[in-house]
Amino acid sequence: MSSQKSSSVPRWDITPVQQMIASCSGAIITSLFVTPLDVVKIRLQAQRNPFPKGKCFVYCNGLMDHICVCENGISKAWYKAPGHFKGTLDAFIKIIRMEGIRSLWSGLPPTLVMAVPATVIYFTCYDQLCAVLKLRMGDRSDYAPLLAGAIARVGSATVISPLELIRTKMQSEKQSYRELSAVIQSALHNQGWRSLWRGWGPTLLRDVPFSAMYWFNYEKGKAWLCQYYNFTDPTFAITFTAGALSGSFASIVTLPFDVVKTKRQVELGELQTMKLSTQVSSSTYYVMKRIVAENGVSGLFAGFLPRLIKVAPACAIMISTYEFGKAFFRRYNQKKQRVTPLQPSTCSHTPNH
Repeated sequence: MSSQKSSSVPRWDITPVQQMIASCSGAIITSLFVTPLDVVKIRLQAQRNPFPKGKCFVYCNGLMDHICVCENGISKAWYKAPGHFKGTLDAFIKIIRMEGIRSLWSGLPPTLVMAVPATVIYFTCYDQLCAVLKLRMGDRSDYAPLLAGAIARVGSATVISPLELIRTKMQSEKQSYRELSAVIQSALHNQGWRSLWRGWGPTLLRDVPFSAMYWFNYEKGKAWLCQYYNFTDPTFAITFTAGALSGSFASIVTLPFDVVKTKRQVELGELQTMKLSTQVSSSTYYVMKRIVAENGVSGLFAGFLPRLIKVAPACAIMISTYEFGKAFFRRYNQKKQRVTPLQPSTCSHTPNH
């Protein structure tokens, strides 16, 4: 992908549909690259401490976290496959050799049903909001990415949160999607509408600050790198680097909320599986207090390195492929509209590569 050192190249608008296609492509590519890391991590965990029936664990495809409920002992579930691994690299080699390379993406397809739409909603809303806010905020337009990122994350989390809760419930009760309406009606009848958004608060506590910091630092970092290397428009390498650095910073700052959110998610899933009242589950504040009491303040920063290893490449791959997709559509629109050019873009974060 060539970089331009001339400002004579016009910037062309892309449509929301094109933004959605670009974000969908980025989401799928990200999940294909990042999922094997999590599959290997889960296999190593299962080898050290086999998952009993009803136990929940977190599965991450690089786009969002999913709660998975363990099946019974005689199950042939992918995470129960036998293996004697000495470490991460050894696990990669043995899984590919003994089970085939496709095993590195075990469990991925069902999670994409929600992860891809959530990512599409999030990125498209961010772009649209950023464009509007930059126009309205005037001298403070530098803060548009921060505000747009926070609002877009609230929107996508609000839409996806009840769907993820229903998916966990269906998995724990071994129900098919044909029984979806019955599961929803049962949840509404027994616990009311608010039960569908249980766990929404801890999700927002982690994801909204993460999103706000990520987009603000990404836009600033990208602009600085362009200026440093004297490029008018960012290259793939610049967007990749800015995405990795901003994602790393945001993940470190929000790590305590990630620890609390993950612990609460797992507790809710296991209570659901055992058909216990989910009201037993503690509040976010109580969970945080309990972690500090049991493990000290350092307990809130547990899993620092694994989270960084997971988040940095996921953010880098997602944003660089997304920007690449938008640049492709911008060039396509430019060729299509040579006679009648479109209005210039209002949001500087959608550059032409």
